Amino acid sequence: MPDLTPEDVEALFTRSDESFAFSRWGRPIVPVVFGVEDATLSVIKGAIEAVVAMAGHKMAETDPELGANLMVFFMRDWQELLDTPNLDRLVPELPDLVARLQAAEANQYRIFRFDEQGAIQACFVFLRMDAVLSEMPADTLALSQVVQSVLLWSDRAFHRSSPLALLPDSGTAVLRPEIAAVIRAAYDPVLPAHADTPAHALRLYARLQARPQS
Repeated sequence: MPDLTPEDVEALFTRSDESFAFSRWGRPIVPVVFGVEDATLSVIKGAIEAVVAMAGHKMAETDPELGANLMVFFMRDWQELLDTPNLDRLVPELPDLVARLQAAEANQYRIFRFDEQGAIQACFVFLRMDAVLSEMPADTLALSQVVQSVLLWSDRAFHRSSPLALLPDSGTAVLRPEIAAVIRAAYDPVLPAHADTPAHALRLYARLQARPQS
């Protein structure tokens, strides 16, 4: 496994404006997926279950406030968001967001909501299935999206390198070991669910060094 330095860990949670922001889920994850067939749905839910189990976190059948708190939307055009009933209640200023996504020709977008302690309360994942995303195997796309939703990573954390790697023999996408290790460390119950100072990166790094990684 490639060795991460303290600076590497800090960079994973340092945003474009140079602010440090770390949050993990503070409640069990309850997923719901819109816009896919049953076969793809099972792949996505399988990826969620695998990442949550690896993190040592929990899933549940329902969220007491939202019913579901990890909502994944697949669509062909951003306009479909405006046609989704009641979505504007969950996503403020939805028309402005759709206009920005259309102008940027974006193919994905994530919105996080946080509780009073700063832990992740909900996450909305929007995927526009353009040519790039449509060419990705369902398991690769699912794993990538789940990994990016299980923590509040920096907005530039995976710009240069994907959180996934391909096995040389089969070409199967797997989570990079060093990213898996960071996720496991982030869900250490001794650590807070939210932090906004770079010192937290040192605490994460210390746990990477303390525990053997497979």
